[in-house]
Amino acid sequence: MHIDINGLIEQYGYLALLIGCIAEGETFTLLGGVAAHEGQLNFIGVVLAAMGGGVIGDELLYWIGRRYGTRILRKLHKHQDKVVKANRRIQRHPSLFVIGVRFMYGFRLIGPIIIGASRVKPLKFLLLNIVGAAIWAKIFVALGYFAGGMIAPWLQKLDLHLKHILWLVAAVVFAFALRWVIRRWHTRRAG
Repeated sequence: MHIDINGLIEQYGYLALLIGCIAEGETFTLLGGVAAHEGQLNFIGVVLAAMGGGVIGDELLYWIGRRYGTRILRKLHKHQDKVVKANRRIQRHPSLFVIGVRFMYGFRLIGPIIIGASRVKPLKFLLLNIVGAAIWAKIFVALGYFAGGMIAPWLQKLDLHLKHILWLVAAVVFAFALRWVIRRWHTRRAG
């Protein structure tokens, strides 16, 4: 199933960004920045929606970690070395780990669960989560905003030629399907 993220952002704006950033933040945040560049959404509104979604998503994962973290982490047999390293980092620098976890490749989803299982205090996690989400949202929305200046002209050119490309692809697919049908028909007649 294909989800048209651009269409969701265009139709539902900040709500789509908020919900999208709960589940999968970077794509929605970057596209929100592009939408802000195009004047469809307000830059500050995009940052706040992305930040809100990031905070909510990580809070949910943190509380799952508080409740079920030990059981979940035991089942990650292949990744026990990462879990041990993460726990060591949390013990040494809990504030930096909480703020930075959303920037760590491979820890975006499991990181807040590990933090919850490590028993970092809920209020401390909430405050650091807000700081981390604010930094993350500003960076990725700004990247999308500035990339929008480079991407938008390209997308407009693509849109002009997209109809021709789709017709060409449809013709090629039709030709291959017709060829397959004819070969199959000949094979059945010969057999």
